[in-house]
Amino acid sequence: MPYTLLFTLLLLLHAPWARAEQCPDWAPQQIDAEVAQLLATLARWDDQYHRQGISPVADELYDQSRQRLGYLQQCFGLTASPSPLASAGGPVLHPAPHTGVDKLADRQAVAQWMAGKTGVWVQPKVDGVAVSLIYREGRLAQLISRGDGVHGHDWSRHIPQLGAVTRHLPKAVDLQLQGELYLRLDQHVQAQAGSANARGTVAGLLARKQLTAEQGNAIGLFVWGWPLGPDQQAERLAQLAHLGFPDSQRYSIAIDTLEDAAHWREHWYRSPLPFASDGVILRQGSRPPAQRWQAKAPYWIAAWKYPYVQALAEVRDVRFRVGRTGRVTPIVHVQPVTLDDRRITQVSLGSLARWQALDIGPGDQVAISLAGLTIPRLDHVVHRAVERQPVAAPAPDQHHAHSCWHASEGCEEQFIARLTWLGGKQGLALPRTGPGTWRRLVEAGQVTSMTDWLHLDAERLQQVPGISSLTAAQLLESFDQARSRPFDQWLRGIGAPVSKALQLTGDWPELASRSAGQWQSLPGIGAKRSRQLVDFFTVNEVQAIAAQLAEAGIEWFLATPQPNEQ
Repeated sequence: MPYTLLFTLLLLLHAPWARAEQCPDWAPQQIDAEVAQLLATLARWDDQYHRQGISPVADELYDQSRQRLGYLQQCFGLTASPSPLASAGGPVLHPAPHTGVDKLADRQAVAQWMAGKTGVWVQPKVDGVAVSLIYREGRLAQLISRGDGVHGHDWSRHIPQLGAVTRHLPKAVDLQLQGELYLRLDQHVQAQAGSANARGTVAGLLARKQLTAEQGNAIGLFVWGWPLGPDQQAERLAQLAHLGFPDSQRYSIAIDTLEDAAHWREHWYRSPLPFASDGVILRQGSRPPAQRWQAKAPYWIAAWKYPYVQALAEVRDVRFRVGRTGRVTPIVHVQPVTLDDRRITQVSLGSLARWQALDIGPGDQVAISLAGLTIPRLDHVVHRAVERQPVAAPAPDQHHAHSCWHASEGCEEQFIARLTWLGGKQGLALPRTGPGTWRRLVEAGQVTSMTDWLHLDAERLQQVPGISSLTAAQLLESFDQARSRPFDQWLRGIGAPVSKALQLTGDWPELASRSAGQWQSLPGIGAKRSRQLVDFFTVNEVQAIAAQLAEAGIEWFLATPQPNEQ
């Protein structure tokens, strides 16, 4: 995971979860607890990555968690935490320090960085593990992990197994390079496949005491630094190619403008590459002598990362949407975040069981991605709020296929969903009868049963907030159209479990008298569906609706039997 030394204020302000409102309204005790928990989590992640070679969280979620820590520290005037690399150092001194890299948040930040600079180059930001490579008389003699940028660990034991890494130069020269050990991938398109845990996989392999030949061959090398090489990037790249590192030249482009940088960023994001990459690196062709380098981000190099695949979002609220059949869908409302230019404010969890398993509540930090590049999806909880806020959820048995046929306390959502289905394209296809219209009528007390709307007039409609005289006239026209709709539309609209493909004949009294066996004799109806149909036609509330429709003069329901006595 990228443990950048500097998380700049510009990046903080442009993070996908960045808040436009004020800082959290927390009591001092909660501030201490939340920040302490976040610090502990980050410290654990750092330790797992640097000591054990385990990447417990996606790189971008780590970055955003670090950004959140900086945001909270800035909000509450807290002391900045130690560098994430503070404990990563090892016993071996690098020949030249590994500089950090500032991350540029957007096009404007890139333009500001490029202003006044000449001789700029762009490369893919290879998603791997940084190392120093030391060649003696043309042979790779030492491999040093990045560590804290000044000191690292000796990984030279792996050199014999790294068959895809240049271990012998064409010349017997001494050389000191910096680069990225990456997981070799075939035709990897970052925009489609993401990073595929490539960095974590390599880190885990290198943390082992010994690699097999197969494991070693899965690791490639991209050289991006030659501290003591020629002064200019073009010459460095040309000589590196002659020394056996052609990819450095192949994936380095000289650019002049912001548009050039944006073009190559987009190109590499969507083109097949032999490695995962998480952005592009911008660097000036000339740089200071290596003797002046430090383990912090310099002015002559910066990163412009790709759009986040996963965004860290704070949960504002959890609400529960009830459908007409009683299915309860938890909706997680989050602080707005942006993914692939989409502004996301809420995510469906799909089922009550999944919400119960995840135990999500306000204040939690969750990972959100886009399923199929379009549909927001909640992947998992990244950080839980220290102070848990209770969430009132519907009881599992409160809603079902035959609940909430009337507007009553706790039934509003399912009842409105029933009306919406009745007036929608699946049912009567009535113009101007969307969920907003039904909600107004229900909240105004004008519709409390499935048939009340058939008896409304212009005067009563105009008493409903948000309904003008023109809208009232249009609704009355729509309601009048319902009277001439075919029987099968009425059946589906009320909620009978029949498909459009099933051609039904007869009227309500005849269908209501059918047995399960008679239903099952029809094509496409099995035992389960036949039982559902019998249940539907015998439910007292449904029989009452049919009787009310008969009283309203809907011909298909005339001579309807009265509901059974309770």
